[in-house]
Amino acid sequence: MDSRAKVIVLIIAIFISLSVAFGAFYLFQREHARNVVLETTLKELTEKQRASDAKLMDAQKSLSALEAKLKDTNDQIDILNNQLQQEKVAKEEAQNKMEQMRSDLDQQKTARVDLENRLIKAQDELKTIQAKVGAMESEKAALELKVKDLEAKSNVELGKIVVSPEVTTVKALDDKSKAAGKPVVVKKEEVKAAALEGKVLVLNKEYNFLVMNLGNKDGVAIGDTFAVYRGDKYIGDVKVEKVQDAMAAAGFASDDVKNKVKEGDKVVRKAK
Repeated sequence: MDSRAKVIVLIIAIFISLSVAFGAFYLFQREHARNVVLETTLKELTEKQRASDAKLMDAQKSLSALEAKLKDTNDQIDILNNQLQQEKVAKEEAQNKMEQMRSDLDQQKTARVDLENRLIKAQDELKTIQAKVGAMESEKAALELKVKDLEAKSNVELGKIVVSPEVTTVKALDDKSKAAGKPVVVKKEEVKAAALEGKVLVLNKEYNFLVMNLGNKDGVAIGDTFAVYRGDKYIGDVKVEKVQDAMAAAGFASDDVKNKVKEGDKVVRKAK
């Protein structure tokens, strides 16, 4: 092989080496950029998970506080009921005393002077008793109004629990609604039903409802039916009974479903 051929071979070899080196460097840079993107995405997902867990804990604390308040209200109702019962007993005793006094007056008709004195006394006592009975009637009416008011206030309002969903697929509140503290009701057509799924945030078997992280702005409406899953296992159905901006309360289709559902289970809206 002459020197010219050797030079050509050497040039070709150098070109191939440079091509391989350039290709390796390009692949290395591409893989490095991809790793940086993946690390950034992982950090963002970790922060979102922490924020979601913190909000869930706040919601659970709020629910515990509401349950404690409900218990206190029920205790107050029991106290008022006992007081009302005592007032009824006192009224019956006063009525019995009035009847006894009338009987005594009938038995003393033979002694006119004594009867007149006792009659005057009895009339005075009767007026006192009637005044007491009137006062007891007024107190009874006031107590009944208080009992009804407390019974009305003892219902747990789900709207006091604030939980933000992990994923928002529709537009947020506008400026005016934010200022007024009111949710924006989004029409169901604005949300893709096929992608509408969430999870169980709070479970209250005592009052027969669960709370899911889907609400008005996800297109959820009262009467919607959701299927509950644990992984790929079907648990049962729940039906939406109350809807807020970022969450909804749903009742169980049966006691069997209520006993199987757990917090963290997936919920998927069923087609109508």
